[in-house]
Amino acid sequence: MEKIFDNTEVAFALKNNTELNKAYYLFKLISSNALVKIGTSLTSFAISTNLPVKGLIKSTVFDHFCGGVTEEDCLKVVDKMYTKGVSSVLDYSVEGKETQEQFDHALQMTLKTIEFAKERTAIPFAVFKPTGVGRFFLFEKKGENLPFTDAEQQEWNRIVERFDIICRTAYEKDVLLLIDAEESWMQDAADDLVLDMMRKYNKDKCIVFNTAQTYRWDRFDFVKNTHAIGLREGFHVGFKVVRGAYMEKERARAEEKGYPSPICATKAQTDATFNKTVTYMVENLDNKIALFAGTHNEDSSYMLMELMTKNNIPHTDKRIWFGQLYGMSDNISYNLSNHNYNVAKYLPFGPVYDVVPYLIRRANENTSVAGQTNRELDLLDKELKRRRSK
Repeated sequence: MEKIFDNTEVAFALKNNTELNKAYYLFKLISSNALVKIGTSLTSFAISTNLPVKGLIKSTVFDHFCGGVTEEDCLKVVDKMYTKGVSSVLDYSVEGKETQEQFDHALQMTLKTIEFAKERTAIPFAVFKPTGVGRFFLFEKKGENLPFTDAEQQEWNRIVERFDIICRTAYEKDVLLLIDAEESWMQDAADDLVLDMMRKYNKDKCIVFNTAQTYRWDRFDFVKNTHAIGLREGFHVGFKVVRGAYMEKERARAEEKGYPSPICATKAQTDATFNKTVTYMVENLDNKIALFAGTHNEDSSYMLMELMTKNNIPHTDKRIWFGQLYGMSDNISYNLSNHNYNVAKYLPFGPVYDVVPYLIRRANENTSVAGQTNRELDLLDKELKRRRSK
């Protein structure tokens, strides 16, 4: 397999020298664990005490990792990326809300992104997060089969209704829909809801995609079992397959509460679970299955490319997508699109302060994933040197 991900000219074709230098210094800061911890603490303190830091946040991490404050703001970025064949997934990345008004607002924002996607080839997917439309506590309680109070049951019914409205709208507009995964102790209830949505709206083709976080050792069997249900009942199954985003929190909770950790013991086991899951899905592509491979890992991306070649699957087959986050792994995204693979970047948006929890997770992810930030720095440095030598 030709090694394509070191082509920085393709990877950074859309960035001018000023943008490259800005990205380089941002990742230089993120590469320091100590600076990330200090920075996130200071940011949270500044916001809580109403210090005027919005401009600083927006001009640094926000502009690098987010498409804008509103969905309209994102269109410039969407159109720019699509000139190189990279699609967008508009992601309303507001987290940690608790009120019914906030959940209804998130519902309306998700419906707006579906409408945006319907009108634009450059936006093939919409996405939402289960706890964006309902309280975490209720997902947790439902997953543990604990009885609801009457008020909680009414609230849960509203969550189910929001799920159905979003999925039905995606189905009616013919827009693919990714549903993100979250912490394991709320995920069972979310998985059951997504399965019901697949039953209703994936009869003719895959519209609704669940997410499998393969740093959980049980997710390969979960994907296989879900696929078996789909084959038995006659509906298509879609999965976004990722490594995962809550590892430290998962291990800490398991240790605190004294149950076996749901997380693979080693990075190698996580990699193996990811690759095994992707392989199963590719080899069953003709059996009512669709894959969105969300990965920043070069080896896994090459593996998927090889699987497609081995199974005579065209690069442009719409049942397989590669996905990365905006602001990261441009060397993977743009080089894949340059070879005609289907690629989509998650493009977060939302009010600056409301998106800060997402940005903090991104910064922490870059410091915790071995080699991620150093790879970004090396690639940016290589491209800057290449341009200076011309």
